[in-house]
Amino acid sequence: MSNMPVKVGRMALGEKEPVSLKRQAQVLVRLWKYLARFKGTLILALLMTVISNLLALVGPRLSGEAIDAMVGVGNVQFNKVFVYCGLMLGFYLFSALFSYFLNIMMIRLGKKVAKDMRKDLFDHLMELPVGYFDRYQVGDIINRISYDIDTINTSLSTDFVQICTSVITVVGSLAMMVAISPILVLVFAVTIPLSMWVTKYRATRVRPLFRKRSEKLGELNGYVEEILSGQKTVKAYGREEQMSRRFAVRNDESVNAYYEAEYQGSIGGPSVMFINNLSLSLISALGTILYFNNMITLGDISSFVLYSRRFSGPINEFANIISELQSATTAAERVFRLMDEAGEVADVENAYSLTDVKGRVEMDRVSFGYDEHRTILHNLSLTAEPGSVVAIVGPTGAGKTTIINLLMRFYDVADGEIKIDGHPIKQLTRQSLRAAYSMVLQDTWLFGGTIRDNIAYGREDATNEEIVAAAKAAHIHGFIEQLPEGYDTVLTDDGINISKGQKQLLTIARAMLSKAPMLILDEATSNVDSRTEIIIQDAMRRLMQDKTCFVIAHRLSTVRTADNILVLRDGDIVEQGTHTQLMQKNGFYRQIYDAQFE
Repeated sequence: MSNMPVKVGRMALGEKEPVSLKRQAQVLVRLWKYLARFKGTLILALLMTVISNLLALVGPRLSGEAIDAMVGVGNVQFNKVFVYCGLMLGFYLFSALFSYFLNIMMIRLGKKVAKDMRKDLFDHLMELPVGYFDRYQVGDIINRISYDIDTINTSLSTDFVQICTSVITVVGSLAMMVAISPILVLVFAVTIPLSMWVTKYRATRVRPLFRKRSEKLGELNGYVEEILSGQKTVKAYGREEQMSRRFAVRNDESVNAYYEAEYQGSIGGPSVMFINNLSLSLISALGTILYFNNMITLGDISSFVLYSRRFSGPINEFANIISELQSATTAAERVFRLMDEAGEVADVENAYSLTDVKGRVEMDRVSFGYDEHRTILHNLSLTAEPGSVVAIVGPTGAGKTTIINLLMRFYDVADGEIKIDGHPIKQLTRQSLRAAYSMVLQDTWLFGGTIRDNIAYGREDATNEEIVAAAKAAHIHGFIEQLPEGYDTVLTDDGINISKGQKQLLTIARAMLSKAPMLILDEATSNVDSRTEIIIQDAMRRLMQDKTCFVIAHRLSTVRTADNILVLRDGDIVEQGTHTQLMQKNGFYRQIYDAQFE
């Protein structure tokens, strides 16, 4: 294993940074930009909201008229009562229909926004440098692209409609109450400021709690992802109980954070509801006084009470959904924070696109470290001639894989320069640079799809004959033919339905199929037996003719035929030459070789 950023215990992204009011405003603006992509749907939704709520607001007035039509026993004007009741039924029915279609429309809108946001986030993830995924928890990233965006979707589908409805209902109800009795409206001069203060106070308390809830859920997902991917190691060392105890601690933290956020968020609704019920009591008392002084009718009191309920209801609803809004804002902030992560440094202006690659690679006095406090490679120089095989050997932590990371420009050198065919790689486009290499790594990667698609991953234009030829060269064709579906067999979950060695053979076949003029093999045969390894090496040697090859190996038996062997020790090339030359030197290489074959 070479020097790489430590993956165990990776941190979650920017979790400790405070969220300022300015940042929250920016989050809301960016959310609005996503909604603005569907202006037509928004305008139609707003129109349906207005119509639905105006229709519903007519009902209380009609109820008052129906009550006033019943003036004492024996004086009931049944015709008017039936007319008003029929109109009420009609208005409420049409209001419900508009509300139903509005909800469907907003659910679809929320899904479209979530789809766009998730696509933008995933596209940005594809632009992030490799170093980003070495530093941060994959589980936390997955949490943002799934749970956080789902939270935003839920809020857009429901809370947006409720807020619009609340505004229209509050304004419409207030106008109707003023028209009925301005004196009774004075009751709200006391209760509304009190409701607003309670709502604002609770929002201030709840906001950081929802942020903490999202953080803890992200940390929990990161831990689960880490442990599940290393289950064999956990079981091999009998650490199940310890891992369960550590999970229990993180699980408790996430549950407690979730409970605290929901508990504190739920207090606002009942508090505002109590204030609204207080206003209803004051209205009833004051309305009675006005009625006995002939300043208001019984029907008007009834209408006013109904409008007061509609007026205070949205305020109460807003207090209830404020916690959901806080949760959605926090989720959006986490998503946008990830979107704001800097991608790979852009290609320089007028970057050269590498074509007709000969394969001469030069590293001139290269120094590099994954962080500024520790340098891994020190003033390293090497030259790989076109078509040559360069082996890189050395003890764990010597910097072997780091050289590959620099050649592929997954990281940029701190000092020195790397050239391909005389072109500094920083002057090349990354796409053309990486297209010049094909890779086979010790950690094999296969995606969910057919064996045929996995072999042709780097060459979508490959013919079936070329795919089969590559599989035969990698000595995996016979195994594939034995499968029920042959090359159309679908691999699942990173190829768990085949052995590790077979997965590695498939990745070797993938590399053989590539037309890239240079090849990188990082412990490419570590998961196959010695006999198969010898056969594959012979086949690869023939197929790699005229390709510049970099081979990282711990087993020195795999590099004896290399044109040049670089022996690394603590980030320095301490020896180089052919196998025979290095054995004759009786130096560090000879020590490693003898240690392996004694």
